[in-house]
Amino acid sequence: AMDLAYVCEWEKKPKSNHCPSIPLVCAWSCRNLIAFTTDLKNEEEKDLTHMVHIIDTEHPWDVYSVNSGHAEVITCLEWDQSGSRLLSADADGHIKCWSMTDHLANSWENTVGSMVEGDPVVALSWLHNGVKLALHVEKSGASNFGEKFSRVKFSPSLTLFGGKPMEGWIAVTISGLVTVSLLKPNGQVLTSTESLCRLRCRVALADVAFTGGGNIVVATSDGSSSSPVQFYKVCVSVVNEKCKIDTEILPSLFMRCTTDPARKDKYPAITHLKFLARDMSEQVLLCASNQNSSIVECWSLRKEGLPVNNIFQQISPVVGDKQPMILKWRILSATNDLDRVSAVALPKLPISLTNTDLKVANDTKFFPGLGLALAFHDGSVHIVHRLSLQMMAVFYGSSSQRPVDEQTIKRQRTAGPLVHFKAMQLSWTSLALAGIDSHGKLSMLRISPSMGHVLDMNMSLRHLLFLLEYCMVTGYDWWDILLHVQPNMVQNLVEKLHEEYMRQNAALQQVLSTRIVAMKASLCKLSSSTIARVCDYHAKLFLIAISCTLKSLLRPHFLNTPDKSPGDRLTEICSKITDIDIDKVMINLKTEEFVLEMTTLQSLQQLIQWVGDFVLYLLASLPNQGSPVRPGHSFLRDGASLGMFRELMVVIRIWGLLKPSCLPVYTATSDTQDSMSLLFRLLTKLWLCCREENHITEPDDTLIDECCLLPSQLLIPNIDWLPINDGIISKLQNKQLVRLQFGKAPGLVGHTVSSQFDAFVRAPGQPKIDHLRRLHLGAYPTEECKSCTRCGCVTMLKSPNKVTAVKQWEQRWIKNCLCGGLWRRMPLSYS
Repeated sequence: AMDLAYVCEWEKKPKSNHCPSIPLVCAWSCRNLIAFTTDLKNEEEKDLTHMVHIIDTEHPWDVYSVNSGHAEVITCLEWDQSGSRLLSADADGHIKCWSMTDHLANSWENTVGSMVEGDPVVALSWLHNGVKLALHVEKSGASNFGEKFSRVKFSPSLTLFGGKPMEGWIAVTISGLVTVSLLKPNGQVLTSTESLCRLRCRVALADVAFTGGGNIVVATSDGSSSSPVQFYKVCVSVVNEKCKIDTEILPSLFMRCTTDPARKDKYPAITHLKFLARDMSEQVLLCASNQNSSIVECWSLRKEGLPVNNIFQQISPVVGDKQPMILKWRILSATNDLDRVSAVALPKLPISLTNTDLKVANDTKFFPGLGLALAFHDGSVHIVHRLSLQMMAVFYGSSSQRPVDEQTIKRQRTAGPLVHFKAMQLSWTSLALAGIDSHGKLSMLRISPSMGHVLDMNMSLRHLLFLLEYCMVTGYDWWDILLHVQPNMVQNLVEKLHEEYMRQNAALQQVLSTRIVAMKASLCKLSSSTIARVCDYHAKLFLIAISCTLKSLLRPHFLNTPDKSPGDRLTEICSKITDIDIDKVMINLKTEEFVLEMTTLQSLQQLIQWVGDFVLYLLASLPNQGSPVRPGHSFLRDGASLGMFRELMVVIRIWGLLKPSCLPVYTATSDTQDSMSLLFRLLTKLWLCCREENHITEPDDTLIDECCLLPSQLLIPNIDWLPINDGIISKLQNKQLVRLQFGKAPGLVGHTVSSQFDAFVRAPGQPKIDHLRRLHLGAYPTEECKSCTRCGCVTMLKSPNKVTAVKQWEQRWIKNCLCGGLWRRMPLSYS
């Protein structure tokens, strides 16, 4: 059910070493970035530096380590809902907010912060932005995404004028203070601090959750299991440009183990206190421990009718809704005595259980998001059901012994302290678990979609497909799902994903159009039989982006024009007029709408050149259409993409009349040949064969013969396909543990599919290319570059352009690559 995917550890240096801080904390973002802490111990100076490390799960060795500047140990780390900012808090009451520098995943800076001087922070959370999506696992077979994933009415913690959620964070300190910091639109921070209740007492553990009505609930414990776990409602408002905090006491609870005579004094300390989810303030998980063992309890807050005495019943009978109600904590489940718990990780999937009791349909009761993870001091990890606490899966670490007999117990005692996870986090789909152990080493565990229970292949595929759809709808990164995709599943998953996408309405399809192409590309990378299609999907993403950009430059000649934009009219006319002569198609367009400045046209030449080169490459490869391992193969049957190329050829032809130097450059054998007319004629013939998806016909012999002659008429260009991504995912296919070291990139030895790429990968020493600007960078680029964490796309960090149209193009990719991946800075001499 669970196995180790990879382990990444620190290089052992003689003079300084990473040692885990106490407490050690980690956090996992929806973009699959993991942040964790260690203390850097310098033997010479005998001091500790509190470090924050940020890694991308696909490149764990490329760690960004920053001296946090915290004077005391870091107690909390928390990602925001977008996964682009990180909060860190320490034992001196200082809170810092970290943001990406230039939107780079391996470059961070501290921008703003707040503090409660000298008061350690024990709980920290971003304020809720009011966005909540419910997953209906029981409806995973439904055709409509709206049925599977529904928006839940949920109020933000605080709203600005017009209902926009206000950003900020809330923290709870050890002395019972709650502090709220609000980020004003002008960049200033508005901070206010208030006592949770009149009688302040020590808070050893705390957690924060949110209610649908926009309130905040704080749970606190003084660390003793004989004391009650207290709950408070916190309301935040802004009055006269000042932040105001109101608190109210809610019903509290005593752990069941303290009221049980057999266990009364057995577990003296509460060691873990967590709400089951940030937006579920009605359910809480508690763990009480002694030196050797622990017990875990799950509690739920319920509304119950208050019994009314018979005397009052006779005077005034209680009917229906008039019965007085009271909120009361009731225990849902509890475990038996366990080994000592060292860390807890809760699922982030917002699963909507239609029934609050513990009965779930057979095909969904092993769904990964229903389990939470418990790590133990013996090195093992258990996944238990988040409500019933029943065992769902188990992982035995290298130090944990499966058979328990006298010899192994003696061996354990003499072997010294066991290695165990001191902090861990589940991924956003609960298919992976990251743990930081007592040596500061990062372990990545795969969690089976069927939770170790024998489900048929179709059910496991359905779970993966459902989670891929969830990532498609939310925009979250899906790296953790790819951990489970075997080569024989790829074709099936891509087809099913396309089927589900085609069932959605046209508006939703348009919103998700690029995301599904990027998803298909990342899936196809995992199988040698589909690897060539990765290039096609990236080319399609690039084509869609160029088409949108070039069409957006067109402006109507008169302001009072009909509803359709020039771009829409271009599409409509090109699809209606099936003439193979480019000039006859051009006559039907209002050419005055295509007039642009000469500098703009010239600056777009590289993108125009790519369109021209790609059309020529496609047509020249048509005679070899029987070979699906060649890149470009899928375009030959894709009517929509060929139609896009056809439209762009028409636009380029018109622009060429205004500025001939912006036209694509072809090396022709004849000076009199009109290369664009020739390519447009052949492209239109090919497009007519497949423009209707349900009636695709084979290209006739004449067209194939004409395409066979192309290499003798024009020089066929080399297409710059994307490089092999140097990530880890393709190395994890054989399910063998990969050992890595922070700061040291592994070689490509054992790369299962690299040989498939040999035909279209640039050899070392050949000129490199900026994949987005289509500029040649030379064999050894002198410009600083960034690469995509997912597809390996490379582009320059700083723009060399000053023309507005090109700046707009570059601005599209400032935060993310065209596949949706994050950027990371590359060393200057990248190979």
